[in-house]
Amino acid sequence: MTPIAYGDTARLGVLVPSGNSVAEIELRAMLPAEVAMLTTRLALRGSSEPELLAMLTDLDKAAELVGHAEPDAIAFHCTAVSTYAPHLAGEIRGRITAASGKPALATADGILAALKLLETRRVLLVTPYVQPVHEREIGYLQAQGVAVVGGSYLGVDTNTEMARIPPATIADQVRAAAKGVDADLCFISCTAIRSAGLIADLESELRMPVITSNQVMAWHALATMKVGARVPGFGQLFAR
Repeated sequence: MTPIAYGDTARLGVLVPSGNSVAEIELRAMLPAEVAMLTTRLALRGSSEPELLAMLTDLDKAAELVGHAEPDAIAFHCTAVSTYAPHLAGEIRGRITAASGKPALATADGILAALKLLETRRVLLVTPYVQPVHEREIGYLQAQGVAVVGGSYLGVDTNTEMARIPPATIADQVRAAAKGVDADLCFISCTAIRSAGLIADLESELRMPVITSNQVMAWHALATMKVGARVPGFGQLFAR
């Protein structure tokens, strides 16, 4: 019989933006084979404020439906929405749990947990976002007591365009942003960009921890579900 990993150790439900073609692939790469990932989509393609907030319109029904598969936890996985305001991630978790009866987590939760574990106070923030989203994320981090001491944004609007950014372009953006900046950690934000494969090399080059949105979600979800197994090669966060 050909062995198939069905998720007998744990099952993670994930709610992703409808236009995102990267998050599931990177999460799957970073989750152990014995952890199943069950996904559904919420409408989001662009980066305007109305589009971001409209992603929450069908949140309750989507959480209910993925909850039918009996996951051990359900993750709302969008950085720009979960960091839109300091209170929003908590409201999202509450709605997911009320609709599904399952423990919930959001991308923002993983970011804050990673920053705390890595004892971060000064962040280099690199994003593909348009300026308002980038600046809103700076405000979110500062409201959590984390100073953004440098970084840059690319001005890309849609998830589809973000997915097309070559990893080499992201790496060059990080290197340019890091010049002359005294930071504790580099955060490459956005679930829709191909960044997970860059983590280890950039950590070695920059001599600081590097986290990404998909990496912190995989790590935080495993911790939430009390899964001890880790896939090697995705940075200091996983090693810790």
